[in-house]
Amino acid sequence: METESLRSVSLRANRRGDRGNQNSSAKDAEGDFYSPGRLAHEYPVKVMFRMGFVRLVLVAGIIWMLLILSVLLFHVWSCQSSVTFLSAICNRESRVFLMLDTMGLVPKPQHRCPIPVANDPNKVAIPSGRTPDKIVANLHYVMDDEQINNASKSPPLFGGRETWSQREESFKLNPTMKVHCGFIRNGGAEMDPVDIKYVKKCRFVVASGIFDGYDTPHQPSNISHRSKKLFCFLMVVDKQSLSFIKSNVTVRKDDEGGQWVGIWRLVLLKNSPYDEPRRNGKVPKILTHRLFPQTQYSIWIDGKMELIVDPLLMLERYLWRGKNTFAIAQHKHSRSIYEEADANKRRKRYARPLIDLHMKIYKYEGMQPWTPEKGNPSDVPEGAIIIREHTAINNLFSCLWFNEVDLFTPRDQLSFGYVVYRMGGAFKFFMFPNCEYNSIFVLHPHTREHSSKIEWVKNMSEFEGKGSILKESRGGLGLWTPYPGNLDEVVLPPVARTSKAG
Repeated sequence: METESLRSVSLRANRRGDRGNQNSSAKDAEGDFYSPGRLAHEYPVKVMFRMGFVRLVLVAGIIWMLLILSVLLFHVWSCQSSVTFLSAICNRESRVFLMLDTMGLVPKPQHRCPIPVANDPNKVAIPSGRTPDKIVANLHYVMDDEQINNASKSPPLFGGRETWSQREESFKLNPTMKVHCGFIRNGGAEMDPVDIKYVKKCRFVVASGIFDGYDTPHQPSNISHRSKKLFCFLMVVDKQSLSFIKSNVTVRKDDEGGQWVGIWRLVLLKNSPYDEPRRNGKVPKILTHRLFPQTQYSIWIDGKMELIVDPLLMLERYLWRGKNTFAIAQHKHSRSIYEEADANKRRKRYARPLIDLHMKIYKYEGMQPWTPEKGNPSDVPEGAIIIREHTAINNLFSCLWFNEVDLFTPRDQLSFGYVVYRMGGAFKFFMFPNCEYNSIFVLHPHTREHSSKIEWVKNMSEFEGKGSILKESRGGLGLWTPYPGNLDEVVLPPVARTSKAG
């Protein structure tokens, strides 16, 4: 009995073990059925399709994101580029650009110092009247070339044939004056009647100029709606520049025949008055009051610059806040005109012997090197930005300044301090720090470098014989007219070269 009981227990245990083995084998078989190896073996195409599709979606998504990012970065880069085609396709007022700017992805210009301008152009109070003219009340201009009236066969010159005695008389201030100031009748630089009609309504002007096809207009930024309605943005061009602009950017025409590039109204000066493009550029820059006689306030900015400060804030900062009527920046390097003349010779800005002759005339007439005792920060300005109210005394200064540019070298920075000196303190101006000047604009390089043969002349003998063709025929004639004084004994002041750039 006992033996049979033990045998029965043993058989049950063996059966349980067999069932356990069978269950384990079944689970193993079931696991093998659903294992990746079995799936990969039985459904290779389906698995590969699923895995490949996922990878394709991921790769396509990454490529799409990179494409969008590239387009956005290209948009930002085109707005910073100096290449004509790229800068032309930039739209700073587009939603994309504004969104990127809000996100901080648009690089900001690096300024050397902030401009203490008001916060809101809409809160700027515009003076109700003009600044009274106390020294010169009535200013008139010579309109005809006197030598033309005396049966001379030479064509009229834009600046007229001002004699040495007339030049001397022009510096003697009187309540009523008549001076040379360009725009001699039939001397060139005529405006189209359509543009003359348009500028008559312009009381506030931002003016610029492009000559000889060096640039295309750069659209200003940060301009308030109030300033867009208040200011005329006038870009003065010659025929060559107008053709260059039309071939590189879109020029639209309004119903009255006016031509526009963005916010800029193009103003064509027909019959360029000078052979030298740089001298032509001085016409709208210095004689803004002659081109736009109805204008009360003007801001001049060189054509290679992009204005980035609201013009109404500029007038408030540089004129109205300090009760100034003329503002210009201090030169970065030079204080004395003799320093600047030396720098111009080293950088080949004009014929070296003619620059020396120009400076000898000024030294003979009493112009001393700059010292702090003169009361002005410098005798040399950065002339690329000029902010002014068109008062009689400011208009007279502009005329006399232009006459020097017309008679001598086209380097207006050499003449500014001299005219200030000759006016004997009657002309008041605000010369603001150079670091603020660099905060007003973004500088774009010219589309090509200007160069003329006269800039490479090292001595007067090069003008002799065949070299006579290097002489300008309509400007700088004072350098070739016998001067009524002995310049042989004039010694130019020594110059300390304070910087490589200067």
